[in-house]
Amino acid sequence: MKRIILIGYMGAGKTTLGKELARVTGRPFYDLDQYIESRTHMTIPQIFAERGEAGFREIEKNMLHEVAEFEDVILSCGGGTPCFSDNMDYLNRQGETVFLRAMPHVLKEHLLMGGSRRPLIQGKSPDELIGFIEENLQKRLPFYSKAKHIIDIDVIHTQEQINNYANLINEKVAN
Repeated sequence: MKRIILIGYMGAGKTTLGKELARVTGRPFYDLDQYIESRTHMTIPQIFAERGEAGFREIEKNMLHEVAEFEDVILSCGGGTPCFSDNMDYLNRQGETVFLRAMPHVLKEHLLMGGSRRPLIQGKSPDELIGFIEENLQKRLPFYSKAKHIIDIDVIHTQEQINNYANLINEKVAN
């Protein structure tokens, strides 16, 4: 069986849809950021504060290479994971990569709904947030676009929507 690897910008729904996809398929789910926190015994913000983004990205790459070797799993990557080192090419070799593509206003809505504590957006107003998303999304799109599959995501409000997206992803990677 294949590994299914979800990528996309923060707030696209990778963790939410990954958990539901795991439930639908009966596969184990791993969120890379949560995996990093459990292995390092530090939160992502703590790692950023202590080691900076470069230090975090090195840890992230090492943990990615560890968890992406697990068989028959659903893996949700951090928003920046595909954009550093050779991570995107590595992910494509490891499994079925799925880019959850969402427009900036959708990403902003999801991030605000989730009361995000993400280090890269801490303290930004809604207007600053949309500008930040637009700018960074443009930089990351060339990496995300290398995914084997692309699913367009709209604002997710209900469990039914979550289930529908999970089923769509499952159908897409099965073919």
